[in-house]
Amino acid sequence: MESGIVCTRQGRIAELAKQTPKFRLLSLNQYLDTDWLREAYGKTRKDGAAGVDEVTAKEYAESLEERLADLKERAKSGSYRAPPVRRTYIPKGDGRMRSLGIPTFEDKVLQRAIVMLLEPVYEAEFLECSYGYRPGRSAHTALEAIWKKAMGMGGCWIIDADLKGYFDTVAHKELKEMLNRRVGDGVIRRLVSKWLHAGVWEAGRVSYPEKGTPQGGVVSPLLSNIYLHEVLDKWFEEQIKPLLESGAFMVRYCDDFVMGFKSKTDAERVLAVLGKRMAKYGLELHAEKTRLVDFRPAEEGGGSGTFDFLGFTHIWRESRKGKPYVGRATSKSRFERGLRKVGVYLRKTITQPLPKQIRGLGIRLQGHYNYYGMRGNSKAIGRFWKEVKKLLMRSLRRRSGHHARQWTWERFNHMIANSPLPRPLIIRGG
Repeated sequence: MESGIVCTRQGRIAELAKQTPKFRLLSLNQYLDTDWLREAYGKTRKDGAAGVDEVTAKEYAESLEERLADLKERAKSGSYRAPPVRRTYIPKGDGRMRSLGIPTFEDKVLQRAIVMLLEPVYEAEFLECSYGYRPGRSAHTALEAIWKKAMGMGGCWIIDADLKGYFDTVAHKELKEMLNRRVGDGVIRRLVSKWLHAGVWEAGRVSYPEKGTPQGGVVSPLLSNIYLHEVLDKWFEEQIKPLLESGAFMVRYCDDFVMGFKSKTDAERVLAVLGKRMAKYGLELHAEKTRLVDFRPAEEGGGSGTFDFLGFTHIWRESRKGKPYVGRATSKSRFERGLRKVGVYLRKTITQPLPKQIRGLGIRLQGHYNYYGMRGNSKAIGRFWKEVKKLLMRSLRRRSGHHARQWTWERFNHMIANSPLPRPLIIRGG
């Protein structure tokens, strides 16, 4: 029932945002009641790691109504204190480590509630070129947009950009000023400020970074979209495109983006000022990873330029009828990272009963197909399946010890044929 109430209220907020595009919204927190927080609680993941208070989702639920009522009062009165996020590290595709902040469960609930208030406002603001962490949009819709635009141009010059440590470099002052232009609600602005300055707990100490948004926080993707909407999206659409000689497009997914230009001159001019634009707001282009790519088919005079975006390598291919088209294949780094994850899983589960291990492997394979199983990528997912079978065979022989020779390829293939492991499958067209 609450879900319907919240949905109706979000519709009112969205309508108000559309009717008053140039005014600050002053009283959004009127919707922040226990019904709203209960809905936010329902949308918050319950299986995540605990924050610095070590309170799990299960423990929080034991006195849920009392906790939510108390949370509402503290949030509105200004007495809520945002706890520091617990920092941990996860491996990146290039072998480096990415820092990740883990808020407390209660903080996640409150962040989700504020996202639910702000999302209808900014959905009326955000531009078509933005795809990450928005309702009804995904990495696949961003990939489809690039395909259509590059195909429509018949080839283009691509600025393949990479922002260096984006989440750690967002300027707090500028972000709060951007939020203030549209949201004048003191409760929301105060909470966002507290989250930005909450601090990071690591190795028994709390530090207070002067810039950056809390990676891992529920509110962080929305804040990053607000920041890049002002810094990049509006700049490109309103200031850059009117000055260009010919067509251009941009597709952004969170902090990853590519720009396409029909004219090489246009692309070179924009690339020359892009770094300065980012630096103005405390951001930095990764010099070694930002480049200009000649992404044109051979018949247009192009070379063999390719670029990676959202886990896919984009490359011009030739159809059976001899016509050029944009092909997509799993990028080398994502392919290797996927195999490493499978290898780690098989090593960690080597003592489990084989049927249980196989079921877990099947879930991982299906997840891989769900994302990478796009039309034109059958060779890559087929090769992934073959490499996974090799890893599984190696694991089976390792768990068999002295009896490893019993696992012949004939026996293995018979086992695979009767197992629930999903075969390579194209899930998505386009």
